[in-house]
Amino acid sequence: MCVVHNTIYRGFNSIYQQAPHVADRDKAAFVGYCQAWIKFLHSHTEHEESGLFPMTEELLQERVFDGMHEEHEAILGPLKELETYVSQVAASPKDLSGPRLLDILDSLYPPLESHFNEEVQRIAGFAAHPNAPARGSAKEKKITEQFAKWGERSLTEPGVTDVLVFFLLNLDREHEDGLWKNWPPIPEPVRWAMVNVAGQWHRSWWKFASCDSLGKRRELYAWGSK
Repeated sequence: MCVVHNTIYRGFNSIYQQAPHVADRDKAAFVGYCQAWIKFLHSHTEHEESGLFPMTEELLQERVFDGMHEEHEAILGPLKELETYVSQVAASPKDLSGPRLLDILDSLYPPLESHFNEEVQRIAGFAAHPNAPARGSAKEKKITEQFAKWGERSLTEPGVTDVLVFFLLNLDREHEDGLWKNWPPIPEPVRWAMVNVAGQWHRSWWKFASCDSLGKRRELYAWGSK
């Protein structure tokens, strides 16, 4: 969950930091990039509500996510405002205003940060829950596989050519000295194809991503655009 959240954060930061510097010629692509991030965050919250939360509560036999729905609602208000604004300027991308975009992002960040921090702390605490499967047990292996499949669906079902590519191009594989470089466990040829083949559908968008096709951090494109 931390890795997914970090990827969402990196997407947020890449939009926030580049918004004031995007040249008119690149605004249409930047709007598309923003829309991919919005779709990513929408799908993340929806898949938690429909999959992760009920799966975990069934496993632990207890309501352990009380308050999470309300935290999602606090995010979805400013996210809807962002989605509406970006959709409006999509028809005329040169009308995109960096300051206006930043104003909306400033209202979105506090509930987003609060929720992400609370959610990760709560999930980490489940390891000590009396109904958690014993470490190394057959049940733990089975549950791990079920949650891995949920994680895969949450990234592929929203869109392979937009959300999944956005995720992979904002996934810092060097983070924590490369501890997570092979997560998710995608064979390298498949990962390459997802970025370099599926990524061709919206290839103009991805110059704004924070990482290159190998998952290495790079200088943000709009900082150098003229």
